Amino acid sequence: MSDITKITVQLWTASEAEAGTNGFVYVGVAGREFHVDSSRDDFESGDQHTYVFGDGANVLDSSRNDPSHPRLDTDDADRFPVYLRFEGVDNDDSWCVEGVTVTVNPNGSGTRTYDNPRLAGTGSDEKIWLGKRFGQVLQLRRI
Repeated sequence: MSDITKITVQLWTASEAEAGTNGFVYVGVAGREFHVDSSRDDFESGDQHTYVFGDGANVLDSSRNDPSHPRLDTDDADRFPVYLRFEGVDNDDSWCVEGVTVTVNPNGSGTRTYDNPRLAGTGSDEKIWLGKRFGQVLQLRRI
């Protein structure tokens, strides 16, 4: 059991037509949800970026998206589902995810890493479209 001081979220948007979005993306870790956003133009087609919550944060509203306020624990990361959630700007908005990796306390105490092994390549069956008409949540598992 260790305090969670940092969470990294590596996201890859697929490189295909209409894969990008201006919608809202969230990650759920240790029973809490965090808004994934930065000052850059996020989630565009072909975009790859690592978002940092907690120590060394690079996300918007970092103080309110901090896993140490209130304090979270690495044991809770295994007790609650770890997931990626997409909320489109309207009913027709969608987003194509090519990959996601969530790491709790990278290079620290109690490191845990989560991903979805079905998103392991670049084939059309190794990506997932998220949207209101076909599902908004992608569950991740510990690796």
